[in-house]
Amino acid sequence: MLVPVSDTDLSYPVHRIYCVGRNYADHAREMGASGREEPFFFCKPADAVLPLAGDGDVIAYPDLTDDLQHEVELVVALGAGGDRVNRAQAGALVWAYAVGIDLTRRDLQVEAKRTGRPWEVGKSFDRSAPMGPLRRLQDVGTIRAGRIWLDVNGTRRQQGDLSQMIWGIEDTISKLSDFFRLAAGDLIFTGTPAGVGRLAPGDRLEAGIEHVGTIGAIVGARAERRRSDAPA
Repeated sequence: MLVPVSDTDLSYPVHRIYCVGRNYADHAREMGASGREEPFFFCKPADAVLPLAGDGDVIAYPDLTDDLQHEVELVVALGAGGDRVNRAQAGALVWAYAVGIDLTRRDLQVEAKRTGRPWEVGKSFDRSAPMGPLRRLQDVGTIRAGRIWLDVNGTRRQQGDLSQMIWGIEDTISKLSDFFRLAAGDLIFTGTPAGVGRLAPGDRLEAGIEHVGTIGAIVGARAERRRSDAPA
C-alpha cells in the first residue's frame, strides 16, 4: 500500500501499522479505564490504509457491525527502524506525520473483550485506517503539541491537543521497539482524544490536526457481501 506525500511526487510504501490504545486520559476514562498505564499496542494490516485525497472520498460502511465508530489520531510515519530504541534516539526515526482515523467495529470489539478473544475483527478489517497525505518532518518540524479534532455532519465530536497524549511520540516509539523490530514504512496511530462515537451511512466527516492538515470523507451505504462458493 502506498500513501501520497504532500507537495511532492513521492509515495510512502507502508510496511506495518501499529496502534496505541488509550493514550489520552479522557478517552481512557470514557472506555472504562483510569490513570496512567503502560502503553499497549495492536496492529492493522498494511492494506487497511485508505488514502483520502478530498471531501468526495467515500469510506465504505463495513460488514457485520451495527456500531462503526470514529477515532481521530495523529499518524507517525517512520523513515528508519530498529529494536530496543531508547527515547533519546526515537525522534530520529520519525519521517512524516498525517491525520488518520482508526475505524472500529465497536460491537465486535466489545464482544471480543467480553469473551477474552483477540480484537482483530473489531479493529483490523478492510479500509479501517483512512488517512490523509503525509507531511514530512523536514517541512513541518517536530510536532509535540497542536489541536486535534473531528466533526460529523458539522458537529464537533472530538477535540483535544497532542500535548495531552499520555505517552508522547518518542516514548511510544521506544516502548513499541521493545516488542517489535521497527522499520522504515511503519505507521504508528498514536491514540485518540475523548468523544469517539457512532457513524451512520451518509455521515460526512471532517478531521484535522494543527500543523498537519485536514481530511474529509463521506460514509458510504451499508453493503453486505454475499457468500460465494467460488474460489477467490
